[in-house]
Amino acid sequence: MAEVTNTLGRRKTAVARIYLTPGTGAILVNGRDYKEYFPSEILQIIVNQPFALTKTEGSYDVKVNLDGGGVKGQAEALRLAISRALQEIDPERRPALKKEGFLTRDPRMVERKKPGRRKARRKFQFSKR
Repeated sequence: MAEVTNTLGRRKTAVARIYLTPGTGAILVNGRDYKEYFPSEILQIIVNQPFALTKTEGSYDVKVNLDGGGVKGQAEALRLAISRALQEIDPERRPALKKEGFLTRDPRMVERKKPGRRKARRKFQFSKR
């Protein structure tokens, strides 16, 4: 059995759980090909960035469980998970991935809505009369 590397990536409310195995470069997201799951070319590039940076395109198969968030958040969560897995396999890759910021969990989240407000900070419209 090939060595499976299991990692987790998060961004906003999106969670990506991946299983990285040596293979041919197939990326399956929730049972579908990633090009079908992320039709936008920009999002496909985001997903492939760690492989391109470490020159490992086509050498690993990725099986992904994606949950929560929107498509951009999911793509960035997947990028973090792949970066963590590549670093786990070969610690030599860490400086390159860290320099590009692929190992940093982006802490920015949506601020909660407060009572007496229309949104998190937006107040209700003021009417003089």
